Amino acid sequence: MQDQQQLTLGQLPKQVSDRSSKRNLQDLPPIPNKLYFSISEVSELCLVKPYVLRYWEQEFSQLSPTKRRGKRRFYQRHDILLIRQIKDLLYGQGFTIEGARSKLSESNKSSSKESSADFSKAIKDTISELENILKKGGQV
Repeated sequence: MQDQQQLTLGQLPKQVSDRSSKRNLQDLPPIPNKLYFSISEVSELCLVKPYVLRYWEQEFSQLSPTKRRGKRRFYQRHDILLIRQIKDLLYGQGFTIEGARSKLSESNKSSSKESSADFSKAIKDTISELENILKKGGQV
């Protein structure tokens, strides 16, 4: 009995959250190579109940699956990746809904700035290459 460590209330949530975050990141099934997924398929792929997915659609504007006849939801690969990211923020890292929303919008802003900077650089490089071609063409 003396060998066993006694858990305090402060230790228990950390151990539970550590275990769940490791499981969340490692044990998710691979995403099949399909164009559209039903809500039940996404639920299985992300290990989240369908009602949670519907709730997250209301809370996260970035998550908007295609809706077809009868208001059936069809998710795409990028939706599944976003759901997994939301799940990690909420369950793995302990963010609140508001915190996860802010974190996602920050990452979207930074990635859009990076992609626009990359695009601008590519345009400038292309223009300079075309100018070089025109200069060489005029000399020949």
